[in-house]
Amino acid sequence: MSRPQQGSALERVRGLAREVAKFGAVGGIGVLVNLGVFNLIRHTTDLQVVRASVIATVVAIVTNYLGFRYFTYRDRARTGGSRELPLFVAFSAIGLVIENGVLYTATYGFGWDGPLATNVFKFIGIGTATVFRFWSYRTWVFKALPEPESAGAPVPASVVSSPRGRAAGSRAPEPARK
Repeated sequence: MSRPQQGSALERVRGLAREVAKFGAVGGIGVLVNLGVFNLIRHTTDLQVVRASVIATVVAIVTNYLGFRYFTYRDRARTGGSRELPLFVAFSAIGLVIENGVLYTATYGFGWDGPLATNVFKFIGIGTATVFRFWSYRTWVFKALPEPESAGAPVPASVVSSPRGRAAGSRAPEPARK
C-alpha cells in the first residue's frame, strides 16, 4: 500500500522515483494517444488546430485516468465518484488549458501553424501541463493512505507483559460465577 513516506531520505527518493516512473509510463501512452488523435484529426478533417488539440487532449485524459487509477495509483485511497473523479476532471481541465494555451499562443499569437510547428508546440504544451498534473494528481486526487498507527510504533509500558503473563497494570481474571 502506498503511504506517506516517513522513512529515510533515500527511501523517500526511491518511492518518488518509482511513482515518477509509473506516472511517466502512463503519461507516455497518453502522449502517444494525444499526438496520434491530434494528427489524425488534423489530416482527416478541416477542424482548426486548437479545436483538434482539445479533442485529442480529452481522449488522452480518459486514457490517462484509467492508467493512473489502475496502474500508477492503484494502491492509493479510492474515493471514486464522490471525490476522486471530479478532482481529476477539474485538474485535467486546468492542464488542458495550460497545454492548449501554449499551442494557441504559438498558432494565433506567432502564426506558427505548419504541421511540424503545431506538433512541436503541442508537445511543449503537454510537457508544461504534465508538471502541473503530476503535482495535482498526487497531492489532491490520488492521495496516499495514512500510515497505520501500529506499524513500528513503540508499545506503551502499560501493555508490556508482566512476569505472570498478564499485561502490566491489568487485573487477574475473575473466576466464573455459578
